[in-house]
Amino acid sequence: MTIIGFDFGTKSIGVAVGQSITGTASPLAALPAREGIPDWQQLQQILTEWQPQQLVVGLPLNMDGSEQPLTQRAKKFGQRLHGRFGLPVSFQDERLTSTSAREQLFSNKGYKGLQKGKVDSYAALLIVEDYLAAES
Repeated sequence: MTIIGFDFGTKSIGVAVGQSITGTASPLAALPAREGIPDWQQLQQILTEWQPQQLVVGLPLNMDGSEQPLTQRAKKFGQRLHGRFGLPVSFQDERLTSTSAREQLFSNKGYKGLQKGKVDSYAALLIVEDYLAAES
């Protein structure tokens, strides 16, 4: 099964593609967003190219598991994805994925690895891999 994952943000949405067979994911180019709204045409192109069976949206939660203002916006983004494309959407706890993404990118590529879009898409990769691990 092919899965596309998203690290939702108001200015940038990280994107990654994963495979249930391998349990791994790869980052794709992050999508610019305006107040959390991506270019839907650009998103359609990604879905057409990869033909996913499942979408996963990272759910930003506080460290104690409670919701924060961005949580509702991420849920709304997931609902819009389902409404526009008719694909099943799951939500995956994304606590600390951006921090882990920064640490791993910095250790691999130094400061050059810390560009915003790269961090967002690497966080999306971690969201997909966490989802796949939880499903297996």
